[in-house]
Amino acid sequence: LTWSYNRLKGPVPDELANQFSVGAFVGNQDLCSNVTGIRPCLQNSQPTNQGVGGKNHKNKKFSYIIRAIVPILVFLALLFVTLGALFYARQIKNNKNQPVSETRVKNGDIFFIWNYDGKIAYHDIIEATEDFDIRYCIGTGGYGSVYKAQLPGGRVVALKKLHGSEVEQPNLRKSFMSEVKTLTEVRHRNIVRLHGFCLHKRCMFLIYEYMERGSLFCVLNNDAEAVELDWSKRVNIIKGIVHALCYMHHDCSPPIVHRDVTSNNILLNSELEAVVSDFGTAKLLDPDSSNQTIIAGTYGYIAPELAYTLSVTEKCDVYSFGVVALETLMGKHPKELLSSLTSSSTQSLLLIEILDQRLPPPRSRSAIRDVMLVSTIAFACLQANPKRRPTMQSLSKEFLACSTPFAKCFHDISVGQLMNPQVYLDH
Repeated sequence: LTWSYNRLKGPVPDELANQFSVGAFVGNQDLCSNVTGIRPCLQNSQPTNQGVGGKNHKNKKFSYIIRAIVPILVFLALLFVTLGALFYARQIKNNKNQPVSETRVKNGDIFFIWNYDGKIAYHDIIEATEDFDIRYCIGTGGYGSVYKAQLPGGRVVALKKLHGSEVEQPNLRKSFMSEVKTLTEVRHRNIVRLHGFCLHKRCMFLIYEYMERGSLFCVLNNDAEAVELDWSKRVNIIKGIVHALCYMHHDCSPPIVHRDVTSNNILLNSELEAVVSDFGTAKLLDPDSSNQTIIAGTYGYIAPELAYTLSVTEKCDVYSFGVVALETLMGKHPKELLSSLTSSSTQSLLLIEILDQRLPPPRSRSAIRDVMLVSTIAFACLQANPKRRPTMQSLSKEFLACSTPFAKCFHDISVGQLMNPQVYLDH
């Protein structure tokens, strides 16, 4: 056996070299061995060659692994990004459907305020009222007090704070959150604007836009301010209430019933424009349910049918609005009139006699027309049968159309005629 002239390369193992003569390996210049007669191998040549070959093999193997893994990683990254985008879009949609979110919860505290330079401003509220000092109190009701506060940016807000003893009552917390939910879902120029709220285990308050002139009730009960409310301004106030209730009943889905439309809950801004406030008892009407509930509202404004049924409808607000409209024209609550609407003595009363005596009677054609319109609407809303009351949408259209018939003899019109307007109106 001979290995000669075969162009062999590399080291010859000692065991193999010792079994053959040196001549068996001639003609192979690249062979080497530790045996005498064959070209000696360089030191560490074998490990070195093996290391280089192993390294190249490892590099190729690593390259294959990278080529296989990178597409998988890219696919997974794209998958996660897509899923994340879908999840984020879903969260945004949910936030729009539920705009009131308990965004800051710490030790049972929840505080949320918007439209104030994008900052959470709880400490500004406390500082502005000196921790709700009585000097900043501008009104008190059955469930709480209202405070006036000027924030560092100059904005003036009204804070409706529940009494400390009421905070732990579950029904009042429910009323509180009902008002928050309702007011964050409505946008109308004649509905009070909610800036934020604070829900704390020891303190709850709502942050509203500040209404400079206070409530309609307070203005009507102040002789100097009541005189400032001429017939034109009073009609505009009533018109604003009509548009707000029309929006709630017919433009919101589901419809919103206020359930406590009173002169105390009608606020006036610096221009004496009306906004509806206090939505603590508001109810969203469910078309698939009976909408039965406990009686809510203020005595003297509650629709009579709620004495024998617990079913709430928009017509309950219509009745309450009728009371407020009549109160605005009379300058006082029409309690005696309401209790005897069907009596002959009441129906024989002249309109001119029940109007606010602090103002001169309306004289211009437009003023008479406006007062006639509001008077007719008010008595139509006070019908004992809710089905006979008009809708707020129809009343809103009447104001927009301005097509009210004109009464020939304003000073001779009686309450009974107002309740049957076709008798005296002339087109």
